[in-house]
Formats: sequence, structure tokens, C-alpha cells
Amino acid sequence: MRKIGNIFVAIIVFSVLMSCRGKTSAVNITAHSSDTAVIEFEEYEHDFGKIVAGEKVAAIFKFRNTGKGPLILNSVTTSCGCTVSRYSTKPVLPGESGTIEVIFDSTGYNGIQKKTVTVRSNASNPYILLQIKAEVITDKNN
Repeated sequence: MRKIGNIFVAIIVFSVLMSCRGKTSAVNITAHSSDTAVIEFEEYEHDFGKIVAGEKVAAIFKFRNTGKGPLILNSVTTSCGCTVSRYSTKPVLPGESGTIEVIFDSTGYNGIQKKTVTVRSNASNPYILLQIKAEVITDKNN
């Protein structure tokens, strides 16, 4: 009899916990999704074409916050020391736009080059990969 009583108590406790957990999760999901930022870029890849070795070239990646919450860029990192980025850390409000400038220094490079830029933010898609590419030539006449 005591064993049945313990099982009965365990079932009631489990039921109460599960019913509370379900309600809390639904509220959290709704609250989170209603104020989430969404980052969308006009382009995800930029091709500089042919450039002369030693030349510094820049691309501007334009993005828009199409979500319902403020967008914050946490970091923009590049795959190589030859590439640097500039961006604002100010929040981008819903419907507003921003830019990330990527500068590639071709000094010491030759041939086709591909570099990646990782954008980390608080958006629903928190990691975005951008890419730049160029064909570095050593002779201006090529």
C-alpha cells in the first residue's frame, strides 16, 4: 500500500512540474521571438576583380534590420590579417540600415584570393559569413 502511495505522489508532482514548465516555455518563446532582430545583407560576397599587388581596396556591405528588436553587432572578424573591418556598435533599430566596411591589403599576395568576414550579432541568425575575393596581379598590364 505504501508503494502505491509513493507512486501516486510522484505522478502528481511530475504532472504539476510538467504543466508549469510548459506554460513558462511558451511565454518565453513568445516574448523572445516578438523582439528579435533579423539581419539581412544586400550582398554576401564582393568581387574586386583584378587588382594590382600592393593595392588596398574596400567593399561596403549594406545590411538592414528586418526584425522587431534592436540589432547589435557584437563582432566582425576577418580570416586574415590582410583584411580589416569597420562597423558601428550602436544598435540598429527595426527597419533601419547599417554598413560594414571591409578593407583588403593585397601587399604580398598574388593570384586569386578569397577572404571571409564573420559577423556576430544578437539577431535570430547570429552568425553571418561574408566573402571578398580578388585576383591579385603583379603587372598593371595584365
